[in-house]
Amino acid sequence: MFASRTFLTLACLVASVFGATYSQTDSHQGSGFLKSFTHQAIADPTHGRVNYVDQATALAQNLTYYSGDHFIIRADDKTVLSASGPGRNSVRLQSNKQYTTHVTVWNVRHMPQGCSTWPALWEVGADWPNQGEIDVLEGVNDQTPNQSTLHTSSGCTMPASRSQTGTSTGNNCDVASTNNAGCGVQAPTANSYGPAFNSAGGGWYAMERTSSFIKVWFWSRNDASVPSDVKNGATSINTDNWGTPYAYFPSQSCDLNSHFGAHNIIINLTLCGDWAGAVFNADGCPGDCATYVNNNPSAFTNAYFDIQWLKIYG
Repeated sequence: MFASRTFLTLACLVASVFGATYSQTDSHQGSGFLKSFTHQAIADPTHGRVNYVDQATALAQNLTYYSGDHFIIRADDKTVLSASGPGRNSVRLQSNKQYTTHVTVWNVRHMPQGCSTWPALWEVGADWPNQGEIDVLEGVNDQTPNQSTLHTSSGCTMPASRSQTGTSTGNNCDVASTNNAGCGVQAPTANSYGPAFNSAGGGWYAMERTSSFIKVWFWSRNDASVPSDVKNGATSINTDNWGTPYAYFPSQSCDLNSHFGAHNIIINLTLCGDWAGAVFNADGCPGDCATYVNNNPSAFTNAYFDIQWLKIYG
């Protein structure tokens, strides 16, 4: 009995010390993204003025390309569109693997910028919204800061006060009750999104998902506080050493196990649509969003992701 109690005590101690330690399961860089992700040539679920193309088209038109540790996805910046034709060619990638408990670390040099742009790095279940959605990086029309958001079915809310450095935009994650706004948290720094993010050379985003919580962190490129395991894409990480996240979604009033299923990782750039189009003028962009996209290909010269790597841990 004493021995078994001692073992249990040691086991609890080990769990408390190493409970946030993860080992790398996947590493994506350069051409590796093409093997691990699929181009989704689908109608945009958010009704954007885009035409998502398949991999062959994306490669042929340089909408997806790689060089060394640069992996680029972008919108077309050469074509004037017909108002009656399809939207601007762009890219939506979905991971071939699915994940439940895991950590993602994104090393991003540049993100799409410009009026009408709506870029995102996110995760979603096959049965939306019942299997949930986690938006890690998302925003529209160059409006800072970044916002990380959960979208769920009913019965998932967040406490008004919790341990995070960001600012909550809403605490009910249910898409039906919030017109799909979900429960978002804005990062505390302007350089977490858009032109300010790009001017700083980008940075690192990290998301940890467990059955007890979901956390999101951001460190700008020259942030002295970026943990070494994040910065270096280490084979083993310890999230307990990463400090207070800017977004913290605990399970106390949301059963994460029942609201979040196996997720695919998505990288995409849409234009206009349900969010960027709805606030296009309010965000200081000129005229009509769809017309702007149709007539101004040169406005999308900087509408691209440059991802150095993505590391996944489990």
